Amino acid sequence: MNNVDKSCFTYMLRCADGSLYTGWTNDLKKRVRTHQAGKGGRYTHSHLPVELVYYETFDTKGEAMRREVEMKHLSKMEKEDLVKNFPSEKRHLE
Repeated sequence: MNNVDKSCFTYMLRCADGSLYTGWTNDLKKRVRTHQAGKGGRYTHSHLPVELVYYETFDTKGEAMRREVEMKHLSKMEKEDLVKNFPSEKRHLE
């Protein structure tokens, strides 16, 4: 089992219009599929398609939720820096 198969996650999706959506989940693969199917949330539903561009792994839901709030307060440039420095091979969930 790898880190994507356990724990909690804070993640960012790139929407079709170039915007970034931030959320948290305890099942990253399922949540990304749900967003891609247009059922993940009001914002992403109207900005399809989306792709996973960044995530962090945490041991607890509380940590992931706190990081989500922190990330939502980052500037667009700060978020883009996180995405730019995130390894591209980690963006494709198997």
